[in-house]
Amino acid sequence: MIGRLNHVAIAVPDLDAAADLYRNALGAKVGDPQDEPDHGVTVIFIELPNTKIELLYPLGDDSPINGFLEKNPSGGIHHVCYEVEDIIAARDKLKASGARVLGNGEPKIGAHGKPVLFLHPKDFQGTLVELEQV
Repeated sequence: MIGRLNHVAIAVPDLDAAADLYRNALGAKVGDPQDEPDHGVTVIFIELPNTKIELLYPLGDDSPINGFLEKNPSGGIHHVCYEVEDIIAARDKLKASGARVLGNGEPKIGAHGKPVLFLHPKDFQGTLVELEQV
């Protein structure tokens, strides 16, 4: 059901410093900041030859990233995103197997302009999983 790894998301306490680190220390191609108000984050994508890194920074006081950064003040891996061909079919199969879909269970449009869903980390060995339809 899942396809390739689309990205690994890292929550960061300082978006500019994190982008500079990837750009200058690692020589990566760093995109521009992109506000995602529906998800409460500002993101920057780091382009790699085989996938992407998504830097996440809180957008507003009610951002879900605020709680993560309170527990992990230095930042850290927040979620992994896998591609799926049909997000509704994937959702239905996962729910039938007992996996919990976060939110109301309906896809939202993600940072790439495509439908996304998040799966409860307790159902995936402590890892928050994002599915993105490609």
